[in-house]
Amino acid sequence: MTRIALLPSSFPPSLGGVEELSRHLALCLCDAGDQVEVWTGQPDDAAHESVEVRDGLVVRRLPMPLPATNWSAIRRSTTTGMQTLLSLRSAVAAFHPDVLHVQCFGPNGTYAAALSRLTGIPLVVTLQGETVMDDADIFETSRVLRASLRFGLRTAAAVTACSAFTLADAEDRFGLGPGRGQVIPNGVDLAGTEHRGTAPTPDATAPTVSDRPYIFALGRVVEKKGFDLLLAAYAAMDAVHRTTDLVIAGTGASLEDLRQDAISLGVAPHVHFVGKLNREAVAAAMAGAELFVMPSRLEPFGIVILEAWRAGVAVVATTHGGPPEFVHDGLDGVLVDPFDTGSFAVVLQKLLSDADHRHALAEAGRLSAQAFAWPSIARRYQQVYSSVIGTGTGEGGVDAPRSRSHQGESVR
Repeated sequence: MTRIALLPSSFPPSLGGVEELSRHLALCLCDAGDQVEVWTGQPDDAAHESVEVRDGLVVRRLPMPLPATNWSAIRRSTTTGMQTLLSLRSAVAAFHPDVLHVQCFGPNGTYAAALSRLTGIPLVVTLQGETVMDDADIFETSRVLRASLRFGLRTAAAVTACSAFTLADAEDRFGLGPGRGQVIPNGVDLAGTEHRGTAPTPDATAPTVSDRPYIFALGRVVEKKGFDLLLAAYAAMDAVHRTTDLVIAGTGASLEDLRQDAISLGVAPHVHFVGKLNREAVAAAMAGAELFVMPSRLEPFGIVILEAWRAGVAVVATTHGGPPEFVHDGLDGVLVDPFDTGSFAVVLQKLLSDADHRHALAEAGRLSAQAFAWPSIARRYQQVYSSVIGTGTGEGGVDAPRSRSHQGESVR
């Protein structure tokens, strides 16, 4: 049995890829008999620590300010930062973790690296493409965060990344030594049991996304996700294929620009922006789609591809970033350069015209998803933990579910 302090950049009830993967990893590790606590940042810059139990997991939320770069804020951030480190030391004393595991490096990683140096507890850092996908390009603009990441990678006993693309970026720009890291992809819950005992997410209900056949796309509505490129390709299709609508789910800074693009391209009656969907609505929308499309300008991995495979829908994904590492072009999905509008449109047209091909892609995707089952992914992390603390993972591995009742014992 291993005690893991998991330090994700964010955690439910917030919605997002890091939140979901961290939750699934923690629950799988607990099912295997490991003990997990989640230590994460407070949302909305809250200045106090809070502790809750969510899905049987102790979740500690702490303020995690980065060191200030202007004199007026230095005293405030220093005081808060020192208090956070003291709180983390208290959490260590209560939980006695064998390993600290950062999922997606941000301020959480800065504090975890400092805590590792202070306590000698080995640190594992997992990169999720945060260096290229942050909406504000924070790693380009913040010298403090760049220095923190370099410090974290030097401190880490092990480094993993969601894709070789992400690992290479850490080597090229942030000083990770060649061969020091390894790829562990993200996973998917094949059973679709997203809640594991929690109430359904209240953020949205499942709308009727379209009363006609539709292409589905999902994500933060920001430039990097490439929805404008998808709109351009959709508009470039022959009119006969626009009996199939386009449904885009998500919210973000580019939403109004996309609405205007749809109007200017003359396709607004066929394009539906349905906003933020909860887990149930996403699963239903995927299952009902003719195609799922991920048109990102750059995508470190693409968890939504795994979810689409699980839903049994044919996938079209970007060639830029991590997807070509696991999507087999023409077999379990189709890879496309979203910047090539003409070719993108042709791919969509061909697939919409060929139900047999779509079905074959969907069935192959279901099979490919098996390799990304969360228990299998969690076992790989267990091996990393064992390598840095020199102990085994306990009896049974991830396939042996056990009670999580002990998870509340550390709450004070």
